[in-house]
Amino acid sequence: MTSPADFWDRVFNFTDYPQLLTLVHNSLIAAAILGVVGGLISTFVIKRDLAFAVHGISELSFAGASGALLLGVNVVAGSLVGSILAAVVIGVLGSRARDRNSIIGVLMPFGLGLGVLFLALYKGRAANKFGLLTGQIVAVDTPQLSWLITTSIIVLIGLAIIWRPLSFASTDPDLAAARGVPVAALSPAFMLLLGLAVAMSVQIVGALLVLSILVTPAAAAVRVTASPLLATLLSVAFAVASTVGGILLALGSSIPISPYVTTVSFTIYLVCRLIGARRQTRVRFPRPTELAQSYTVG
Repeated sequence: MTSPADFWDRVFNFTDYPQLLTLVHNSLIAAAILGVVGGLISTFVIKRDLAFAVHGISELSFAGASGALLLGVNVVAGSLVGSILAAVVIGVLGSRARDRNSIIGVLMPFGLGLGVLFLALYKGRAANKFGLLTGQIVAVDTPQLSWLITTSIIVLIGLAIIWRPLSFASTDPDLAAARGVPVAALSPAFMLLLGLAVAMSVQIVGALLVLSILVTPAAAAVRVTASPLLATLLSVAFAVASTVGGILLALGSSIPISPYVTTVSFTIYLVCRLIGARRQTRVRFPRPTELAQSYTVG
């Protein structure tokens, strides 16, 4: 039976902490990048009610990463392939919420089962298997960091291009379509960017807990502010605090990083929810008419 002292020693152990920091240099950079990308993506995940889609994409990302691990090829590339495939299927076939949820409900068990199959066939280190589900604190080497940086640049450029029309379409798709916004094209485009962000998240927190990075930050932010701009900035700050803070807390322990990231993220959400309830703040996104007035079809 584990004693309380042994338990806390496994959870929080800061012996030789400065020396250990040098081992996670790449992971800290990757976590900060993921926090920025995840915080931005999270705002649209909340606006477009795509939390279930995030979970569905993560299962296919897990299957892709597991398949790559089995074949001995780049795990990040495998994760990206799985995420992109899931995002394209959901984005193209799931234009309506009911259809989208049905498709995700079909993809999730298939992706999870496929990933479990690949891991069962993999004969390598058990830590590699477990890390795909729950994350690994020292999992990000220099080649993987390069992949993550490249992917994040693509996502950020994509978001910058579609940000304003996507905001309009996320608020009122019917009015946006009437004003000439390409609503039908925006859905698969955003799903593709979401798929890339999910693939990045799997490398840090694992496939099972990506919601803490791509959903919780914005869900917390909209509890404390009625400003869309401030909500976005807070979402980014919360996501960075969760990822970087989770790594720093997990550094001295023998436990995977994901419990720390999710605990920090959930704590932020609880605090924001309490603040929002106390202030009785009602979130207000821009009215469709306001977006319509500011949007001009090029």
